Amino acid sequence: MTKNLLLCLILMTTITSEDFAQDRTQARSMVVTRYGIVAAESPLAAQVGATILADGGNAIDAAIATNAMMGLVAPMSNGIGGDLFAIVYDAKSGKLHGLNASGWAPSGLTIESLRNKGITTMPYQGIHSITVPGAVDGWAKLLERFGTKSLGQLLAPAIRYAEEGFPVTELVAGLWSANDGVLKTNPVASRTYLINGIAPKVGEIFRNPGLAWSMKEIAAHGRDAFYKGTIAARIVECCKQHGGTLQESDLAEFSSEWVEPISTTYRGWTVYEIPPSGQGIAALMMLNIMEDFSLARTTHNSASALHLMIEAKKLAYADMLRYVADPHFSKVPVRGMLDKRYARRRSTLIDSTKANCAVESGKPPAPGDDTIYLSVVDKDGNMVSLIQSNYENFGSGLVPEGTGFVLQNRGALFTLDPQHPNALAGHKRPLHTIIPAFMEKGDVKIAFGIMGGWNQAQAHAQFVANVVDFGMNIQSALEAARFRKTTFGGCDLQIEARVSPSARVQLESMGHKLEVRGDFSPVMGGGQAVLRDFTKQVNFGASDPRKDGGAIPEPVR
Repeated sequence: MTKNLLLCLILMTTITSEDFAQDRTQARSMVVTRYGIVAAESPLAAQVGATILADGGNAIDAAIATNAMMGLVAPMSNGIGGDLFAIVYDAKSGKLHGLNASGWAPSGLTIESLRNKGITTMPYQGIHSITVPGAVDGWAKLLERFGTKSLGQLLAPAIRYAEEGFPVTELVAGLWSANDGVLKTNPVASRTYLINGIAPKVGEIFRNPGLAWSMKEIAAHGRDAFYKGTIAARIVECCKQHGGTLQESDLAEFSSEWVEPISTTYRGWTVYEIPPSGQGIAALMMLNIMEDFSLARTTHNSASALHLMIEAKKLAYADMLRYVADPHFSKVPVRGMLDKRYARRRSTLIDSTKANCAVESGKPPAPGDDTIYLSVVDKDGNMVSLIQSNYENFGSGLVPEGTGFVLQNRGALFTLDPQHPNALAGHKRPLHTIIPAFMEKGDVKIAFGIMGGWNQAQAHAQFVANVVDFGMNIQSALEAARFRKTTFGGCDLQIEARVSPSARVQLESMGHKLEVRGDFSPVMGGGQAVLRDFTKQVNFGASDPRKDGGAIPEPVR
C-alpha cells in the first residue's frame, strides 16, 4: 500500500508538471540572474559581451564589444561602415542619455549634382547612397563618457574571431545567400564576403582578415584611424574610384551627438526613444493614440486589438514621414507631435469597423530591414539599448580595399524634393529607421529594441502593449505574433500565421489586405530585451526566436 501511495504521488506530480508545461505560451524562459546579461542576435557576440562583464567591464564596455563582434558575424546587417544609436541608463546618477551616431551626406552630394547626372530619385545602392559611417565615433563617445576599458581590450575578441574564423549560423547564412548578388557586382566585396564566389553556408568557417586589420588600426589609434588615418584614406579612395563625392573633410569633421531622449507616458509607464532624425517618435505617437482605447479589455491579437494598433500605426507614420528630418536643417514639431490632445484628435479618425486605406498626415500644434539590436544590463544596474545598421543588406555594396567592411547606403532615405524637410543636402543626416528604446515604471526598467527597417516603431508599440496591456513578461512580449506594414499608403498588411484564422478573417472583412507569413517570420524583425528590478536587484533577459541569438548571463569568475 505504501508503494502504491508513493507511485500515485509520483504520477500526480508528473501530471501536474506536464499540465503546467503544456499551458505555457512562450517557447523560451527568461534568463534571470543577479549578475549581468547581454542579449544579442548572435550567441557568440552575446558571449563576448558577457565575458567582458565577467572581466570587470560594465554594460557600456560589453555593448561595444558585442557590437564589434556582431559586425563580424552578421556583416550584411551591420558593421563599422554603418550608423549607431544608443540609450544609456547610468545607474549612479539615475539618468538616461541618448546618442545619435548617424553620419551625414558628403558635402559635395547635392540634389543639383545628382540631377545633372540624370538622376531624379535618390539612388538606393551604389556610390551616391553612401553617408559617413557613424558607428566607430559612437563607440568612442560611449567609451569616453561611460566605459572602463580600452578599445583594444573590447575589440580583441572580434579581432581574434576575424582572424581564426567562425562558423556561420542559420539565419545569417540565409541572408548571405539571398544577397550574394549585391556582392558579385563589386570585385572587392566579392573577395571579402564570398568563398570561391559563393556565400558561406551554415556551419562553414568564415574569416575576414581585412576587418581584423581595420579593428587593429582602431584599437591602436582610436577613432581617428577611421576618420583621419589609414582607414579614412581607403574609404576616400574607394569613393573616388566609383565617382563619388566623399572627401577627407567629410570624415574628419564628423562627430556624433549626445541627445536628450524623448518620451511619452502610457498607462503609468514612461517610454523613451531617440529624438529625430530617427523614426522613434512614431512609436510614441502610436502609443498616445492607442492610449485612447481600452486594449486591456480586448483579447491579445484579436481582430479588434490588432485593428486599433494598425490604424494607429498609419496615423503616426503619416506624420513621421511628413515632418521628421535632421533637426539641424528643419524645425521638427516634436512637442506638437507628442501632444496628448493632438493624439486624441488623431484617434477620432479611427473607424473601429473599417480600415483606412488613404491616411494623410495631420497638423501638429506648433511647439510652445536590416539591422542588429542588442541590450545589456550589468550587476550594478547600468543598462544599454543599442542598435546598429548598414541600412539594407550589405549597404551600398561597396567595400574599401582591404578594410573588410561594407559602406552603408543610408543616404537612400533622403528625398530629392527640395521643398521636403528630408531633402538631400551636404553634411545633413537623413530620416533614420534604426531606433533603440527604453521604458520604466517605478523600480522596473527595460532596455529593448526590435530591428527591421520601417517595422521598428510599430514593433516597439506592440512590445509595449504586450507588456503593459496584456501583462506579458519580456520573453513572451518578444515572442508574441506581430503584424507589419512597411508601406505608407493602402491597406496592405503582413501578419504572422500564429494570429488566429478567425481574427484574420475579421481583419479582412474590415478591409485589411493580409499577407500571411510564417509562425516566426524574420520580416517582423528580431528583438532583444533586458529588465532590471531595482528593488530585488535582479536582472532578466530575453531574446527573439526570430533571430539566431540569445540572452547570455555573465559568468561568475
